[in-house]
This record gives sequence, structure tokens and C-alpha cells, in this order.
Amino acid sequence: MQPWLHRPVTGEWVMLHYRLPREPSGPRTTLWRKLRRLGVAQLSDGLVALPADARTREALEWLAEDVVAAAGSAGIWSARPATAAQERELAAGMSAARAAEYADLAAAARQALAAGGEDRSRALRRLRGEWRTIGRRDFFPPPEREEAAAAMRDLATAAGEPVR
Repeated sequence: MQPWLHRPVTGEWVMLHYRLPREPSGPRTTLWRKLRRLGVAQLSDGLVALPADARTREALEWLAEDVVAAAGSAGIWSARPATAAQERELAAGMSAARAAEYADLAAAARQALAAGGEDRSRALRRLRGEWRTIGRRDFFPPPEREEAAAAMRDLATAAGEPVR
């Protein structure tokens, strides 16, 4: 069980409520991709949340401006879950999404480990980029993070590169 599952309800969350016209579909698709990159918790259609800090608040504010510029409506809200169970549910959902990404990363590192020398180095550079991308949206680290880190260390060692 993850340590964050036992913490009390003290976390503030920042929420983005948005509505975009169905057509053109481009702004909806762009927004969806940006939300995915941020690793938001999807609370309902048009309502997402992230643990509140200056970075997440600013990111959602920028997205709200994008929504309004695309003829939609958006609002930013600060909230605290009413119960510890609600907060754990949000965190668990976000952690599960990162767990799947880390598992894929570990599998790719193990596959690259079986490849030849130069292929290992190329794969390591690419996978380090993916590691950083996942890490930016990893608010509640799952155990799979350490498994991916170990696979990346093994790959770096085999490629003769520094272990980071």
C-alpha cells in the first residue's frame, strides 16, 4: 500500500471546469492532449483536478485562457475533498495511471537491454525523456516507479552510460 493512502485530508486541489463547442473539434483535441500531459484527474465531463501548487494552478489557468480563446467557457476553482476517502480515490486513480506508464517504460528498458550497444544508447536517451515526462505528472508515485528506475539503471550500465 502506498504511503500517501494513509495521509489525512489536508490537500488542496485546483480544478478546471470547462465547456467547448463541439465544432471545430481541434481545440477540444488540443485541450484533451494538454490535460493528459498534465496527468489530471477527470472528475466528470468538463471537470478536472490536480493537487494544488503554483505550477499546477498556472498550468490550468493557461488552459482556461485557451478554452475562452476557442469560444468556450472555463473557470478555475480551489477545493478540498470532503472526506479522506474522496482524496484517496483521486490519488489512487492518478497513481494507477502513472503505474501503467512506468510499467511500459520498464518493459521498454528491458527490451532495449536485449538490443546491441548503439541501440541501447539511443533507447536510453529516448527513455530518459519519457521518464522526465512521466515524472512531471507523477503526484502520487506508485511502486512501479522504482521498478522502472531499476530497469533504467540496468540499461544505462549495459550501455556504458552514467546512471542518473
